[in-house]
Amino acid sequence: MWEMIGSFFEGIWSQVMTFLSSINIFTSLIDILFIAFVIYSVIKLIRDSRAEQLMKGIVLFLLIYAFAALLDLKSVKFMLNILFDNALIVLVVIFQPELRRALERVGQSRLSGALSVIKKNGANDEDIKSVRRAITAVCGAVEQLQRQKMGALIVFERHTKLGEIIDSGTLINADPSPELIGNVFFNKAPLHDGAMIIRDARVHAAGCILPLTTQQQISSSLGTRHRAAVGMSENSDALIVVVSEETGAISLASGGNLTRDYTPKTLQLALENGMFSDLESGDQGKGGFFRKLWKGSDTL
Repeated sequence: MWEMIGSFFEGIWSQVMTFLSSINIFTSLIDILFIAFVIYSVIKLIRDSRAEQLMKGIVLFLLIYAFAALLDLKSVKFMLNILFDNALIVLVVIFQPELRRALERVGQSRLSGALSVIKKNGANDEDIKSVRRAITAVCGAVEQLQRQKMGALIVFERHTKLGEIIDSGTLINADPSPELIGNVFFNKAPLHDGAMIIRDARVHAAGCILPLTTQQQISSSLGTRHRAAVGMSENSDALIVVVSEETGAISLASGGNLTRDYTPKTLQLALENGMFSDLESGDQGKGGFFRKLWKGSDTL
């Protein structure tokens, strides 16, 4: 009897050792960490959007299905089976905004490319001077608009190309100057309600329509310009300058965040560090540096 028990445990031990020897610890660790990161990213995406409410609805449907199976409710089970058979298509349709935002974030990540607004290997003095001139012109115009309480919405294009946004406005393609920018945002000018796009250190287009943010927790005191700035920063890595028409306050949006109460000087520092961030440590992308630099009130 004891020999049978001993052989039984020896067989189990040999199977365990065979299983452990077949495992590659390094690749298994990478596999587990990757799956953990994916699960964390999905949970974070759900918590930061309306998908949280949608997930509650899906869980409710699953509970209804379990209840119908328990009571053998054939009609309910039939309808839910049809729904679950097409679940992948339904989920893609329902979560289309969240999936698009997630893919855009992947495309904007540092892992997806080493290109920058001013490329490390291709930057030259003329490129840097052109960007600085554009920033100086914008800050000069913002100072005038702030005094006159005229609203403005100015987008600095970075890695993400904004062709669709540009197509919604009017092409200008002119060298930036405080006078030009001030004329565009003069409250009786035809293009003053839209956004201005700065591409390659030039005023590329004006009167452009930006996507509005869908965030529910955004302050109710913010108007359409601020919501459009946050929405644009959620869908791209652009830096967006906002001048409030009501208060003259200067704000800056990047990476889905809005910082407020800038002065023209601190705005210039923030824009320079945002546009030239890829020449620095590489950790200042998407506006990270200017959020440390200036203690503006975060409204989101």
